[in-house]
Order: sequence, then structure tokens, then C-alpha cells
Amino acid sequence: MLTLLTACRPLVKSSLTLAGSTAFQPIVEMAADSYNQQHPEAAVNVQGGGSGTGISQVEEGAIDVGNSDVFASEQKGIESTRLQDHQVAVTGIAPIVNPEAGVKDVSHSQLVAIFTGKIRNWQSLGGRNLKIIVINRSIGSGTRKNFEKWGLDGQKSMVAQEQSSTGTVRKIVAATPGAISYIAFPYINDNIQPLSIDGVAPSSNNVRNNRWKIWSYEHMYTLKKTNKNTRSFLKYMMSDYVQRKVIPRLGYISVSSMKTGRSANEGLDKEPKR
Repeated sequence: MLTLLTACRPLVKSSLTLAGSTAFQPIVEMAADSYNQQHPEAAVNVQGGGSGTGISQVEEGAIDVGNSDVFASEQKGIESTRLQDHQVAVTGIAPIVNPEAGVKDVSHSQLVAIFTGKIRNWQSLGGRNLKIIVINRSIGSGTRKNFEKWGLDGQKSMVAQEQSSTGTVRKIVAATPGAISYIAFPYINDNIQPLSIDGVAPSSNNVRNNRWKIWSYEHMYTLKKTNKNTRSFLKYMMSDYVQRKVIPRLGYISVSSMKTGRSANEGLDKEPKR
């Protein structure tokens, strides 16, 4: 009887909560779905909220893993030495415009001028006579931090409409003639026009060779001491299935395929970080 009762005992669910970067979210969601199928005792819950939210919540112990597009040391008010960085993938970030703008390529200086409010009409760049409408990601967004850091030479974008979701930004740009914003490569579709910069297209290959400078690591931050369930899921994120199939399929880049690396102090390392 004891054996029968033990056999019929329901599986004990082990909940695991991840939150943060919406740019990174598609990878984590797909990996979580397949992980849950292989581990029916697990309950991996993936949420968005932005990189700042992910980092702060994991430091507070409110969640198990904080997903981020930026290094924790770049986030104000965070004791990054308390956290462990797990770099899972790389994401390119591209400026995008509504196709009616009539522009497909800008210089780096023109890009900076657009987002700092110095150029206000697409006609000035050879496009249509349309007012430029800047759409920003919200404060705390890793995508915004990286775009301003690497795309705008550290300058802040002009005060403009802000959105907390990558998907919402794409939808607004697609529906608004004259609109411009920036999103992670995997979110680019036929409804929007990605901009080349100085003739360099926003492509995964150009990110790998660092010809396209606007890219970021996708970090999964945990506290230094983690539980067995967290360690198991992180190991799965670095498995061949996720690294060689899920990441490329969704338009992200495997860390191991990078020809160069990037450190938290904004400089480029000579060797890729493994």
C-alpha cells in the first residue's frame, strides 16, 4: 500500500521566475517551454518588464533570474558584485523607420542628429516631406541604454514618446508615417524599414565582425548562491539545443560565434568572451 501511495503521489512543482528584457524574452520563453516539457516538475515563469526591472528584482531576491541587455554594473543603485553574470546570447539593435519615410541609409552623424532633435524632417535626408517622429523605449530599457551608448555615442535621445515594450514600438512605427525608433534584430519584419548606417546593414554577420556596432549581450543574472532548479535551467540555456537551434532560429547570435567581445567598461576586448 505504501508503494502504491508513493507511486500515485503527484509531482511537486518547483517554481522558477524570470523577468526583465523584452528583447531577450523570445529566447527565454521558447527555452522555458521546451524545458517544462522535459521537466514536468518544473514551472518556469517568464515575464518582461525591462532590463532595469530584471536586475533590480533579482538583486532583491524577488525573482530567480533577471534577464538584461546591459551589464549590471551599468545600472544605478545596483550592487553588481552580489550578482553572477551568465551571458547567453548576443543581440543586434537597429534603428527602424516607417517605410513611407523614403530613407534606407543614414550616416552615423545623421542618426545622432535625428535622435537629438537637430534633424526634424525626412526631406533633409533625401526622403519624403514628413515630420520625424521619434519613439523611445522607456527609461530602464536595456535596448535604449545600448542604442544611446553605441548608436548615439553616449548622447541622450530627445524627449519623446516612450514605450516599455519592443513589440509595441514596432507596431507604432509601422502605423505612423515619419516614425523612427530602434529594436532588436529578431523583431524586424516587413512592416518596418531597418536603417543601414554609413552603408553597413544591420545583419548578424556584421555584428559578429563588429562592423555593426550597436549590439549587446543577453545576460541572465542570478545571485551568487542559487538553488538547484535555477542552476539546472541555466545549464539548459547553454545546451546545444538552445545555443545552436533556438538562438539562431529566432534571429539572435551565439556568443561563441562572435569575432570580438565587449566588456562592461564600454571598451572592446581583443578576444571574444567565452
